[in-house]
Amino acid sequence: MHVVILGCGRVGSALAIELERFGHGVAVIDQDPTAFHRLPPSFTGSKITGVGFDRDTLIEAGIEKAEAFASVSSGDNSNIISARVAREMFGVQRVVARIYDPRRAEVYERLGIPTVATVRWTRDQMLARLLPEAVTPEWTHPSGAALMTQFTPAKGWAGRPVKEIEQAAGIRVACLTRYGDGIIPDGRTMVQDGDILHATVARKRVAEAEAVARANPPKGA
Repeated sequence: MHVVILGCGRVGSALAIELERFGHGVAVIDQDPTAFHRLPPSFTGSKITGVGFDRDTLIEAGIEKAEAFASVSSGDNSNIISARVAREMFGVQRVVARIYDPRRAEVYERLGIPTVATVRWTRDQMLARLLPEAVTPEWTHPSGAALMTQFTPAKGWAGRPVKEIEQAAGIRVACLTRYGDGIIPDGRTMVQDGDILHATVARKRVAEAEAVARANPPKGA
């Protein structure tokens, strides 16, 4: 497929190189012509100097035949305007914008523009490594009302059905990690010692759900 990328910084250039390696056609837009030096001499895609939300620039980049558009420049406003133009004016279905301000990211996601909130993602990844016991969301719904996070059950849950801990903690387990493998649980799946549960939960119940998971189930339950 043909992909148009706005921004030839470290992310945009790496994305362009990888997409071309997978056999896709790529066009990269940047206001600064010197930014294209990040692309190797072997890069065969188009390099367009211009503004990402300018109609003529986008047409030169092949937006009319594009199946995907990635907005990864250094400016939030440019990224979101370009993404909206690509989707609303040219009908590109696969559109994503990088956003530094996490508050803006949530607003734009409600408008139907998928975003990658760089600061929020980096924060959560750093917290997950600095504070392994902290609840750091793997995914958050744009409304902020629900999220997906990891739960590590206490040893007392081993040998009990996953559905039992779901009911007790008020969570829904989408998958679990066991010895490095991903498993989609069904009604017969039992918790094993060392499992990591990837579950959705209402934000207001995160602390309560975490407490239930980390405590052994009541005796006789």
